[in-house]
Amino acid sequence: MYQVQNKPLSEFVPVRGVLYHVLRWSPSTRALPHREPQPPLVLMHGWMDVGASFQFMVDALSLAFLQGRTLIAPSWRGFGLSESAQEHFWFPDYLADLEVLLDHYAPDTAVDLLGHSMGGNVVMMYAGIRPERIRKLINLEGFGMPANTPEQAPQRYAQWLHELQRVRQGEMALKAYDNVQGVARRLMKTNPRLPEDRAHWLAHQWARPIAAGPQTGQWEILGSAAHKVVSAQLYRVEEVLEIWKCITAPVLMVQAGENEMTTWWKDRYTQAEFDQRIQVVPQVQHAKIEPAGHMLHHDQPQQLATLIENFLLA
Repeated sequence: MYQVQNKPLSEFVPVRGVLYHVLRWSPSTRALPHREPQPPLVLMHGWMDVGASFQFMVDALSLAFLQGRTLIAPSWRGFGLSESAQEHFWFPDYLADLEVLLDHYAPDTAVDLLGHSMGGNVVMMYAGIRPERIRKLINLEGFGMPANTPEQAPQRYAQWLHELQRVRQGEMALKAYDNVQGVARRLMKTNPRLPEDRAHWLAHQWARPIAAGPQTGQWEILGSAAHKVVSAQLYRVEEVLEIWKCITAPVLMVQAGENEMTTWWKDRYTQAEFDQRIQVVPQVQHAKIEPAGHMLHHDQPQQLATLIENFLLA
């Protein structure tokens, strides 16, 4: 199994009525000479992922970069070991949760903030809403979503109600696996570049054995099925762009060499559309990691670590 180089502290933080599981790498866990404290680096994962997903990238960071710097990787509500009893999730909850986490870990200082995929979309919004809280911002493959139009609202709400019913009836439950090896194989199927040792380690963070009931002994994914429910709210591009315009922090936009937007959205949302949208951000620089797919922090952790260090230390 993968051998962790920088072991985090595991802790739980009350956030708006739920306990958030947070991994924290602090200077006190490493025997390094004293150095002037650096801004915390906050790592926000994507959909159906967990905070531990950043471990490979953290291990690739240099000791010089890690000196005097706290790294924080929460698992969003309803993912990993973070609590949630919701039957659906609202995007604004992620913004409010992030604010509470920053108030807890960095009440008096601006942070460096990184988000992957769904987390990338959240941090972009938050940086425009609370620009004073962010020193530098890194977006990993957080492209936003296809534009919606008002006439889609009736059908969207109907779909939302239908999927809520399916959640209550257990029809949207996540698949269980016979053993941890099955979870690892699932991770490698989704991401063929993920080495077996990393997949096996990540499987233990991504899932756990079922302790009771007819599936006892099988492994369940640490993610709420309610995350599969469609948002009742339409994605309003015009509002998003107005928020992006308010970002004052320098932004590093990192994309994978093998872009999957066409696979996800077909012709509903294209790379060209995203390239047009991102132009409203006042200070943005672009980087590409290859060979890599969407989970670029798994595929090329050393490349990503180098990009992060160069950007944050500049």
